Amino acid sequence: MHLNILGIRGIPAAHGGFESFAARFAPYMRDQGHTVLVYCQADEPRGGETAWQDDWHGIHRVHFAPKRQGAVGTMEFDAACVRDVVKRPGIDLVLGYNTAIFNAAERLKGRRIAMNMDGIEWKRDKWSLPAKAWFFMNEIAGANLCDLPIADHPEIARHVSRRTFRKAVMIPYGSDVVTDAPAQLVKDLGLEPDRYCVSIARIEPENSILEIVEAFSSATRGMKLAVLGKLDDSNGYHRRIRSAASTEVIFPGAIYDQPVVQAIRFHARAYMHGHTVGGTNPSLVEAMGAGNAVIAHDNRFNRWVAGQDQFYFADIDGLKSILDRIANEGEAALITARQASRERHAQEFTWEKVLSAYERVLVELASKA
Repeated sequence: MHLNILGIRGIPAAHGGFESFAARFAPYMRDQGHTVLVYCQADEPRGGETAWQDDWHGIHRVHFAPKRQGAVGTMEFDAACVRDVVKRPGIDLVLGYNTAIFNAAERLKGRRIAMNMDGIEWKRDKWSLPAKAWFFMNEIAGANLCDLPIADHPEIARHVSRRTFRKAVMIPYGSDVVTDAPAQLVKDLGLEPDRYCVSIARIEPENSILEIVEAFSSATRGMKLAVLGKLDDSNGYHRRIRSAASTEVIFPGAIYDQPVVQAIRFHARAYMHGHTVGGTNPSLVEAMGAGNAVIAHDNRFNRWVAGQDQFYFADIDGLKSILDRIANEGEAALITARQASRERHAQEFTWEKVLSAYERVLVELASKA
């Protein structure tokens, strides 16, 4: 099979969950004997050229450097990818539906398309009304233009089923199993193993970062909270977070060095997950792969991913109670939660299970081409 992967910034991964997935899936498909092409968005032209091709570890890459930056540049890049892919053989895996309307060109050419429908993007508070309308339109377009909608969570699969007559396939996100990590990597950040909680997320209202910081800072905890993510002091929400933080809260910034991030997770007393919107969140799955006890916002998305033996909060007061409990006691509950994380991860979220499931449905789709 020849597989074309679109919708991401490219490989190797240096951005979000879809890039990390593609960086695992493309080599996996190569090793299974398939040929793989991945489209990559460049920040600037190379040698004056805005488009070029190369090979990376046996995977063909096509690079486009859009003229503009930001969301408009991403749309320009996605349009360039579609114009190029319709000239190539194989089937197309589109990761995300944010510019799904462009994929109509593939449909008109009779191509086979699988599309990961991501989360319910138009419900996110950070978007303006025009942006929400754009995502809503593309969600409907994506669900109906593709041959195979892929959902990463049962609730997303049910949501997609209300947009199309096609049946969505549910395949969650995967992550590595982390059984050890150098303690020195967290000590270098001023953290003591098992004496800190960690949040790893985009600093956005829908991820409850302010509520997490406020609840943690409401009392002296005798441990620290590490909030990983990019803070911009020109952003009013980010300024409120800094103002709410006690001296026990630290902001190491956005860290992409995987050994360091894995060590931060592995040695944490608990992982704090405030996400209120979306399906199977990569950061939550990665925390479970590291055997973290999870303190999560109580909603149907997080409940299915993390399971019933974790800690859930509905509001700040509930979160304060959980933190009071785990700061200096609650060891038995923490041990139970950590074991439950590993068992749930092994059940649903190993890379072996996730990648083989993707291969199986894509091979089936290719056989219909």
